[in-house]
Amino acid sequence: MGRTGGRRRDRLRWSKLYTFNCFRSSATAEAAAGPSAVGGSAVGGPGFTRVVHCNDSAVHRRKPFKYPTNYISTTKYNVLTFLPKAIFEQFRRVANLYFLLTAILSLTPVCPFSAVSMIAPLAFVVGLSMLKEGVEDWRRFMQDMKVNNRKVFVHKGDGEFEYRHWEDLAVGDVVKVEKDQFFPADLLLLSSSYEDGICYVETMNLDGETNLKVKRSLEVTLPLEEDESFKDFGGVIRCEDPNPSLYTFIGNLEYERQIYAIDPFQILLRDSKLRNTSFIYGVVVFTGHDSKVMQNSTESPSKRSTIEKKMDFIIYILFTVLVLISLISSIGFAVRIKYDLPNWWYLQPEKSNKLDDPTRPALSGIFHLITALILYGYLIPISLYVSIELVKVLQAHFINQDIHMFDEDTGNTAQARTSNLNEELGQVHTILSDKTGTLTCNQMDFLKCSIAGVSYGVGSSEVEIAAAKQMASGDDDQDIHVQDVWENNEDEIQLVEGVTFSVGKTRKSSIKGFSFEDDRLMEGNWTKEPNSSMVLLFFRILALCHTAIPEVNEATGTLTYEAESPDEGAFLVAAREFGFEFFKRTQSSVFVREKFASSNGPIEREFKVLNLLEFNSKRKRMSVILKDEDGQILLFCKGADSIIFERLAKNGRVFEPDTSKHLNDYGEAGLRTLALSYRVLDESEYSSWNAEFLKAKTTIGPDRELQLERVSDLIEKDLILVGATAVEDKLQKGVPQCIDRLAQAGLKIWVLTGDKMETAINIGYACSLLRQGMRQICLSIATGDQVAQDANKAAKESLMLQIANGSQMVKLEKDPDAAFALVIDGKALTFALEDDMKHMFLNLAIECASVICCRVSPKQKALVTRLVKEGIGKTTLAIGDGANDVGMIQEADIGVGISGVEGMQAVMASDFSISQFRFLERLLVVHGHWCYKRIAQMICYFFYKNIAFGLTIFYFEAFAGFSGQSVYDDWFMLLFNVVLTSLPVISLGVFEQDVSSEICLQFPALYQQGPNNLFFDWYRILGWMANGLYSSLAIFFLNICIFYDQAIRSGGQTADMAAVGTTMFTCIICAVNMQIALTMSHFTWIQHLFVWGSVGTWYLFIIVYGSALRSRDNYQILLEVLGPAPLYWAATLLVTAACNIPYLIHISYQRSCNPLDHHVIQEIKYLKKDVEDQTMWKRERSKARQRTKIGFTARVDAKIKHIRGKLHKKAPSLTIHTVS
Repeated sequence: MGRTGGRRRDRLRWSKLYTFNCFRSSATAEAAAGPSAVGGSAVGGPGFTRVVHCNDSAVHRRKPFKYPTNYISTTKYNVLTFLPKAIFEQFRRVANLYFLLTAILSLTPVCPFSAVSMIAPLAFVVGLSMLKEGVEDWRRFMQDMKVNNRKVFVHKGDGEFEYRHWEDLAVGDVVKVEKDQFFPADLLLLSSSYEDGICYVETMNLDGETNLKVKRSLEVTLPLEEDESFKDFGGVIRCEDPNPSLYTFIGNLEYERQIYAIDPFQILLRDSKLRNTSFIYGVVVFTGHDSKVMQNSTESPSKRSTIEKKMDFIIYILFTVLVLISLISSIGFAVRIKYDLPNWWYLQPEKSNKLDDPTRPALSGIFHLITALILYGYLIPISLYVSIELVKVLQAHFINQDIHMFDEDTGNTAQARTSNLNEELGQVHTILSDKTGTLTCNQMDFLKCSIAGVSYGVGSSEVEIAAAKQMASGDDDQDIHVQDVWENNEDEIQLVEGVTFSVGKTRKSSIKGFSFEDDRLMEGNWTKEPNSSMVLLFFRILALCHTAIPEVNEATGTLTYEAESPDEGAFLVAAREFGFEFFKRTQSSVFVREKFASSNGPIEREFKVLNLLEFNSKRKRMSVILKDEDGQILLFCKGADSIIFERLAKNGRVFEPDTSKHLNDYGEAGLRTLALSYRVLDESEYSSWNAEFLKAKTTIGPDRELQLERVSDLIEKDLILVGATAVEDKLQKGVPQCIDRLAQAGLKIWVLTGDKMETAINIGYACSLLRQGMRQICLSIATGDQVAQDANKAAKESLMLQIANGSQMVKLEKDPDAAFALVIDGKALTFALEDDMKHMFLNLAIECASVICCRVSPKQKALVTRLVKEGIGKTTLAIGDGANDVGMIQEADIGVGISGVEGMQAVMASDFSISQFRFLERLLVVHGHWCYKRIAQMICYFFYKNIAFGLTIFYFEAFAGFSGQSVYDDWFMLLFNVVLTSLPVISLGVFEQDVSSEICLQFPALYQQGPNNLFFDWYRILGWMANGLYSSLAIFFLNICIFYDQAIRSGGQTADMAAVGTTMFTCIICAVNMQIALTMSHFTWIQHLFVWGSVGTWYLFIIVYGSALRSRDNYQILLEVLGPAPLYWAATLLVTAACNIPYLIHISYQRSCNPLDHHVIQEIKYLKKDVEDQTMWKRERSKARQRTKIGFTARVDAKIKHIRGKLHKKAPSLTIHTVS
């Protein structure tokens, strides 16, 4: 598929402008430098053995290369490993191992039951669980196939390209990637649609950054600009072996008998996206799992919930009890065989065997031990795992169907991709979140500005509106809920008497990126302002100081801007709306259409770009040097206010006091700010500076950046302050409210991002993880001039000192309301995660209210997650939306993927997926709380009923001389767990609600019942076991006492074993079903049907079963024997009451004297006090929130204090206006 027309010559040669990130030396210099320029001396040595023959992929499929294909897989199993791995997973469960043992023993004569009755349930349980695992992994496989089957243009020979699937790519293939496509593998950039081989890349999937990165090809490959030029292309790449480092690359290109050094600026990584560039050509270097993004991923782990792990321990305890009572039974049997059997002439067997040989009682006792282990197996319920699996699948179904987590924009619902971890959602202690695409939607809104000491913009940020509304409630205890702030849309808010805050109806701006409202600057009214010349400069700085490219939308004819950062895009939109439209860029000039600058109407002005001094995290500013149409040379500079203010001239500080005050106000309102300044340069000064700048720009070596920075400092001084901008970082819908509720629920929140420290801090402010007055502890490592070994040692010592100082600062703080925030960058984190320092770092992080990790690689995200998980020892949840988040999603106890627009890698690796961060609140606070409590109560109840049932078998066996005789019919025992008590416990696990979803959200502190393990601690577990022990004693001994010598039939006959066993079983069925009815807080018709239907089913079964001849001793047991006997019905009522009265007394005492939070809420709702007594309801809501130092509530509280302080100084007639 050929391309006609060649490269478009009107494109820009960006390398003439870029200095820091995109410098390219001449081809001669490249060739001269050779490999040594980039550490190429290592190429060919250990770790640098990769050899790639360009345009000859076939050679790499053979030895000695045999490089992997581009096929990727994120599944846990494959066709060969499914059976062994899935079976291993099932028999990691202790109970399954026990039942495997009993199934094997059931094949021997000592088993009291048939082999089928033991093997079939185990096969069913294990098979069902394996089927569920297989279905879930199949879904992962199908999502992998979607990625593997994407298509890309590949050179097939003779200068012709064809579409191939990603999975069919091989090392050495030449590919052509077009605009807005993902790179299918790690590529060496050969050329692009730009004349000098520049291309723009979005790496959000790798490092979370939305800023476009500039990549460049080598000068020597620039002629490869058309399909036909690859007909005879060949070359050899020698480079590093596959590794997870995203920001480094060492290698050489051997091409046309020359060696050229390759650096990271020529490498395009898999899963990053081509932006603002029509196409690129590249050669595949790393494929599939060799690519850097896959090197950063980890194998899909097998995760088990905390409750399931604890359940194994309980199984150990029950197994110990089982062995103990089996030993007692076997010893008792051996004693009876030896001393009593010879005297029992009526029990002598026809043929004596080793199972009951009086001459060998020890051997008989050993055989009886095996019989007892199987007989008392009902202490360990095999149906527990089946019931839990079924309940979890149904819980997952309800999560998937929750309409409140449906995203109308994308049409996506929440998805429980694995149901194994439902209850873990209710026990989360720490959330580790990605930033870009997770918290933010990558959109900035221009809201306010300060020009020449005057603040413009009457709109208010979300923080200001929330503070005003909460302050108007007149309550310091935060009785108004954050959600009410957005739901309450009054036109005007009364703050105090005579002071109002005018809001107006909330409305969305019709212009994306521009929410500014102030008539003084709109429609050319700025020309009437006293300092109109400064306003003109301000607008020109917005329109000219950037690196963006304008593009015309062919459908609408409107301009859009491809900017390196969202801030730049917002500034250009603002400049356009103010009448200064940037509409064209050429190789050396930018063109602006000024609408109101002249009385003659719109004028198109050309500004020649002389130099561009780029922004980076160290400089914290960017500058552009221009020559206007009058020949005047201007330097426009924008950057952090602290950086700009220290570079101001003495006569440039006129507006500094007022601008500083405005910047503080904007910061308190949660806005991102930049200061704008300018300087007029004379020709001679510029000429001498430019000569030095060009010298530094063409420097080759490690000092180049230092030289460029030094020279830049020479010109970026004596600036004149013009003003400041304030943009609102548009978070995803509902993010501040979600974070606020999660904080009030007692959850800790860490942000892990690949963004620069400044960007991450700004986002922290925007989503209220940071706020004014919060003390920041910033851990970073300065780049020094030492050799590597000394630098590492010095860096570690510096970081250790910083951590020690931070810990001391927190320790000495006496103000209980003081809040600390920890911010650390990727370099510092590399050392902080080492074994000798990681616990110091973690201890400091735990003491801080919020933690933000910046410039972290995907591997570091996973390592931080592991540190928190293992160091704190509590449940962690990781949430992200890109491939760079896969490592931490898999490492965390729970991984949540956001199904956004940037690929599905995070979702494919996750346990749960949601479409927006705000849905995490409902997923945890509602579904997590419910699932934890349901599963905990369900398991406790399961152990209770099986202990109550299983021990009665032991009691009767002891009562019958340890004979191995069961009091119950085999069919009763088989149906106990499968039919007669299964549905009520499943309904408990699926439908139980202690409070409604609305109450869960209104009382977020209820969530702490999960992390505190209130419903599955040892006190509660042992309490339920004790309840089961008591019930078993009551059921057995009351029935024995009642029926021991009482006549139950009209003929005077006493009860036989069948009658006693059936009565005892009736009492068990009634008692355990009554118990679960008392346990439930929420009843629907389904629960009523299952609970009382189970009791009815028992009676129906005994009638039907009793009518069958094969029922033996139980023939017509109910209709003829027990039914007509009043004693049977009286015993059933008495024993059922005796079993449940202690629990009733306990729960009544607890609700009256020591109620839990949900008990109080249930009573309030039942008595309708939430409607009748709003004051009490508000007070209870306020008390049911964890005190927090982060989140919107904490920030609004700080804003209220600030407003109240200002109000004391102002006249009571003050009116504050805002339109949002």
